[in-house]
Amino acid sequence: MKSSFDFTYYLSIIEAKGQELYNPGFKLSPEDYEAIFKLLVYFLKDTVGAEKHNISLSKGILLSGPVGCGKTSLMRILHLILNSEERFAIKPCRDISFEFIQEGYSVIYRYSKQSFKNLIPRTFCFDDLGSENNLKYYGNDCNVMAEILLSRYDLFIFHGMLTHLTTNLNSGEIEDIYGLRLRSRLREQFNLIAFNAVAKDKRV
Repeated sequence: MKSSFDFTYYLSIIEAKGQELYNPGFKLSPEDYEAIFKLLVYFLKDTVGAEKHNISLSKGILLSGPVGCGKTSLMRILHLILNSEERFAIKPCRDISFEFIQEGYSVIYRYSKQSFKNLIPRTFCFDDLGSENNLKYYGNDCNVMAEILLSRYDLFIFHGMLTHLTTNLNSGEIEDIYGLRLRSRLREQFNLIAFNAVAKDKRV
């Protein structure tokens, strides 16, 4: 795995932070190294590794993998080891769905058109896409995450707004739940990084 950074060093940093945040037994699995390496290439803005592995530093990350493989934990750890100006906010999709029940359509704008700070686009990592349900607000059905992601796609095109996602869904399931229109835009908006399909559940 060609890069301009010390991969072994960053593995040790991630493990140490995981032990601090989660439990003293936190340990990275060699089967996950490829996905971790690509995430480091992206977040460390390693142009050598990005070119080698076809990673665009101007797109977001769509991190997929089986339930319990460590997607959320890894994104939370990487968020913490980034420089403060490069950190992203992490928001579970289920929490957004609950906000929508309480507040309605203003929630969609909160995470899209209103997602700027001092005119600078805010980067969000929406965690566990697919865990939320289609919801009704005053009797109207709304696929909340689809609307947010479609709006952020437009903001990505015109303002460079970055979005990260974690999900257990495959591409076919994403299309079934969110539609072909969104799936086609995800290809343009994200780098797909996937854990091994047989990655073990770290929570058992």
